[in-house]
Amino acid sequence: MKISILGCYAATPRTLTNPTSQVLEIKDHLFLIDCGEGTQVQLRKNKIKFSRINHIFISHLHGDHFFGLPGLVSTFRLLGRDKEMHIYGPKGIKEAITLLLKLGDSWTNYPLVFHELTAMVPELIYEDDKVTVETIPLNHRVYTNGFLFKEKVAERKLNIEAVAKYKIDKAYFQNIKNGKDIVLDDGLIIPNVELTFDPVKPKSYAFCSDTSYKPDIVPQIKNVDVLYHESTFLNSEMHLVAKTKHSTAKEAALIAKTANVGTLILGHYSTRYKSIELFKDEAMKVYANVELADDGKVFEL
Repeated sequence: MKISILGCYAATPRTLTNPTSQVLEIKDHLFLIDCGEGTQVQLRKNKIKFSRINHIFISHLHGDHFFGLPGLVSTFRLLGRDKEMHIYGPKGIKEAITLLLKLGDSWTNYPLVFHELTAMVPELIYEDDKVTVETIPLNHRVYTNGFLFKEKVAERKLNIEAVAKYKIDKAYFQNIKNGKDIVLDDGLIIPNVELTFDPVKPKSYAFCSDTSYKPDIVPQIKNVDVLYHESTFLNSEMHLVAKTKHSTAKEAALIAKTANVGTLILGHYSTRYKSIELFKDEAMKVYANVELADDGKVFEL
């Protein structure tokens, strides 16, 4: 699992910082999460192949989280894309994007499929044989979701020496990997545990931006491997939290600690501060395993 941060700063783009966008690589998928201005430039800088992106998840309809999407949709057309593109986001995102395409007479030459979200409770919005994606309802000034990405449990791994010992035919290998016991010709039952090893523990990633402090998300994200949580402010600006419905670094750390996550990644920083290290310093007073997102930074599990 790899997380590539394309942008992680709040509000407006600057010469050295970009608004929210990131790519999650998980089980051979490349999922684009949010699409602030400059996303496609950042994709090129990070050498991420446009053609591998088939699913885009938009948290909410504030400009610093989706104003890069119309340009990206248009660029896919110019690149000759013919595969389906699926966009998951709040109700209204289809109208916003298709209006621009209509006014510019630049309809895509590939299928553009919108999945508009309205639910106020978690819902499963994507599933295949390897991965699931659920919404995480957040509390912001407009309808907003985070996203929970989870690998499915993989099939069990063959113990080649044990299989050879019992002279088991290859025709039964898939059943063994699926967890089934094997009955030999003489009637002896070989338990699956003797023939296989446990699969690698499935990984999980929770993206939570933008939101005020919302402890009721904890049960859904309990024990995730990595949590990305917005930390727009430091505790010294707590007076701005209620008005803007954002979080402080301390509040993000409280969520991480309560949910027992593996690693907390902070992001969505206000640019009023001289150094993002201040966010880490504040969060680590509450929770030890803290990382700082930054444009171009990559996290690998």
